[in-house]
Amino acid sequence: MINPGKIVKNRKAIQRLVRGIFPLVIATHGVIVHAEDEVSLFDGNGKAQAYIAVNDEMTIYMWSGKPVAYLEKGTGNDGYNVYGFNGKHLGWFTHGAIHGHDGKASCATAQVMASGTQTQPFKSFKQFRPFKAFTEYAPFQPYLAAKFGDTSCNFLLSEGAK
Repeated sequence: MINPGKIVKNRKAIQRLVRGIFPLVIATHGVIVHAEDEVSLFDGNGKAQAYIAVNDEMTIYMWSGKPVAYLEKGTGNDGYNVYGFNGKHLGWFTHGAIHGHDGKASCATAQVMASGTQTQPFKSFKQFRPFKAFTEYAPFQPYLAAKFGDTSCNFLLSEGAK
C-alpha cells in the first residue's frame, strides 16, 4: 500500500528526500555512497528493483546498472512522465511512486511504502546511457490508485530498454 500523502513535485524535492535518508544509509550500511544523487525504487514486496539517478539527467537504472528510462517533467500534472530510452511512455512518477497506464503503482520510494522495505543489495556499475529516442505522446493520466497493481516494477521499466 502506498501512502498518497507524500508528493514529489520537482527535482529539488527528490534531492531533499534523498538527503534526508543519507545518514540512515551510512548508519545501516557503514559505507559511503553517493546517496544524495539516487532515489531507490521498490516493488510491492519491498525489494529494491531500480533507482533514479537524480544528477544523471533523471535516469532510471535497474539494480543491474542497465539504464532503461528517464523522468521528464509533465505538463498539467504534479509529477513526471516516465519515458523509456526507446521512446515509449511507460507511466508517471508522482506521489513517490511510478504508476503504469492502468493507474496502479509498480515501483515506489521507501518513504511511501507502508509495508517497509528489504535491505538494499549492492548496486552494479552503471552502464552507458543510450541516446533518447523520439518520444510518443503521453496518454491521458488516469486516476492514480494508492496500491500496487499486477505489473511488476522490473517488467514496467524493462519495457523502456533499447
